[in-house]
This record gives sequence, structure tokens and C-alpha cells, in this order.
Amino acid sequence: MDFYATRISLAPPLSSVIGAMARAGRARIDEPTLPARGRMLARESARTAPSQAIESRGRRLAYRMFGTGPTLVLALRFRGVMDSWDPAFLDALAASFTVVIFDYTGLGLSSGEPSYRRADMARDILDLADGLGLGRFVVGGWSLGGVAAQIFAAEHPERVRQVVLLGTVPPGPQPHASEPIFLETALKPDYDLEDEMVLFFEPASEASRAAARASHARIADRRGDLSPPIPPETYLRILQESHDPEAVFPDPDGRFQAFFRQGSVPVLAISGDHEVVFPVANWQALNRVWPSLHLVTIPQAGHGPQHQMPEFVAGLIAGFVRATPL
Repeated sequence: MDFYATRISLAPPLSSVIGAMARAGRARIDEPTLPARGRMLARESARTAPSQAIESRGRRLAYRMFGTGPTLVLALRFRGVMDSWDPAFLDALAASFTVVIFDYTGLGLSSGEPSYRRADMARDILDLADGLGLGRFVVGGWSLGGVAAQIFAAEHPERVRQVVLLGTVPPGPQPHASEPIFLETALKPDYDLEDEMVLFFEPASEASRAAARASHARIADRRGDLSPPIPPETYLRILQESHDPEAVFPDPDGRFQAFFRQGSVPVLAISGDHEVVFPVANWQALNRVWPSLHLVTIPQAGHGPQHQMPEFVAGLIAGFVRATPL
């Protein structure tokens, strides 16, 4: 899809850098980051990088690392494990970043007591970063992982270069709610391809449906060393334990909103225009409230825009990191 066909909603700080973002699709960010542990050679890819683990606070955190450049740590969605990411998206990122993906405590290949409490998920990012010897890095997250990334950034701003958010939600109550079809589909024990189209794509668009089929095939292409899916009894229990009737991203004292209103950390939020989980309108309301928020809306797309347009979204992220101040 042509770059200029994509609707982009810009906060003022991005207007001077959008040209760099457009040009940076496959450009490398020439700032190597060398974590003390777990480095993978650049030839490793999302399809071939072996699963590794660090030990921290009595549990094992599983991760994979590949690519070259500044480090980008990505946190997962609800029910996600490392093999839920589209390898085409990860490999496109790996041209510009040292990419780190991981399984939350007690999920996938990680050990310990699982939790979807937002503070626990953010603590996983911290423990992984400490275990790998990371200093400052780009932190990102998809869906629920975007909440974890925002909490980590607010609590440890000295560790964060930029924040990249994919199909997620800002802090506090949201005026625009999820569509009923989301929960009807998201809690099914197993997703088939049609379910994935509803959850992560735009089923009304044939182009999006074709992208869903291609992404599904790429994800299924990895053989061996797989991160096991999360059993229904586990994700239902920890979802219930973490449920807050007021907000997906609780912020009762407003401290997270206050942090992002300072504009001290550049934020890139990428959403589909038909986001059935976290409507993009909730972000549009913040364009003039968060001074460092840059919002990109992908047309005819849903909750997984990075799976629908992997190279394009990876290029946006690379350009954003290159063009925004550290």
C-alpha cells in the first residue's frame, strides 16, 4: 500500500520529522547497542533465533534476541507468547534494531507464577533488561503489552529512549469502548483464521483478509523451539485476577497521565482505523495533550497493524527512532 494513502494524524512535534520516517523504511539506525548478555549474531532472524533465558527473582524469563542496532524490547498482547509475533515484522525491525522478545512470567517458556497485573508485566521488562545488561533502550508493546511498556517508561524514564505502542490504550478511563465482538472472540479456547481476521485485521476489507492469511502462514512457519500456547484455564484466571471495571489501564491517581503530559519521552502510537479492542479515537483525543505523542492510523486495518503491513510499520518505527530526540 502506498505511503501517502495512509492516514496519519500528527501531533505538532512530528511535522518536522515525517519525511525522515517515510525514508527510513529499511535504513539502519547507526547506533549499536551491545547488551552484556545474550547477544545474537546479526545473521539470526525471528525464524531461527534460539530461545534463551535469564534467571531473576526465582523464576526464568525466556527471550529471543536478533538483529543489530539499538535495542528494542517488545512486550506481548493478551494470550500472546513469543511465537505470536509475525516474523516478517520482527525481521524488518531487525534491519535497524537489536530486537528482544520475551514471554511474561509463568507464560510460554517462562517459569513462575503468571499474572496480567500491569505492574507485574512492567516488572518483567525491568528484570529482563537488568538480566541482559541493557542501559537505555526503546521499549514497545502490543495491546496489553503496550500498557506494560507505558508503565515501565513512566517508572523508569532514565532507561527509555522512545516508546512504541501498537494497537493499545492510553492510561485512565476510555470514552470509546471495545466492540462486543472482541470479547466474544478473544476468549475462545482456540483461534482459527476467521477469528484472527476479526481480532487483528479488518474482515470487511479483502486486502486485510489477504494480509491475515499471509501473516498466519508466516507465523506457522517456525519449526521447533516453540513457545507453548497459554491454556484457557490460565489466561481466564489471571485475566479475572487483574480485571479493573474502570479501565484496561488503571490510573486512579493520574500519575501515568501526568508523566506523559510532560512530553519528556517521545511516544509513537500506531493503530488500525477499525480497532475493535482499543478504538483509535481514544488516542486522537490526546494529540494536543501529550506533547510528544505521534499517532499513525493505518487504513482498513484492525488490532494488529504490524502484521497487516509488517515492513511499513517497521519502517515507521525505524524512522521515528531515528528522527526523535533522545
